[in-house]
Amino acid sequence: MKRAGILNRHLAGALAELGHGDGVLVCDAGMPVPRGPRVVDLAFRAGVPSFAEVLEGLLAELVVEGATAAAEVCEANPAAAALLAGHFPDLALVPHERLKALSGDARLVVRTGEARPYANVLLRCGVFF
Repeated sequence: MKRAGILNRHLAGALAELGHGDGVLVCDAGMPVPRGPRVVDLAFRAGVPSFAEVLEGLLAELVVEGATAAAEVCEANPAAAALLAGHFPDLALVPHERLKALSGDARLVVRTGEARPYANVLLRCGVFF
């Protein structure tokens, strides 16, 4: 058993399979999950685990070269907007419907227990060298 990092075996395995340019959708419990990508559902109950907790854990494990979120997050969920802006100064903002369409190309979907709206981000994997 791992001593540190991500312990969920499904998530750890899925992260190990990602390559440069692959997309990872980190989403709240209400985001429609697209058909096709591998899904790791971490939702336990409303709010557990939170979007912030999952995002922080993933960012400790991944190299991210870009991120996209729904523009609606700025008004509807200021806490998530501030979290995303703090991590991604060049965050791309698109209409929520466009984010849902883009998420269909993701290689991995990580569903959190977040129960606040628009707590979603599409990450684009980078390389560590």
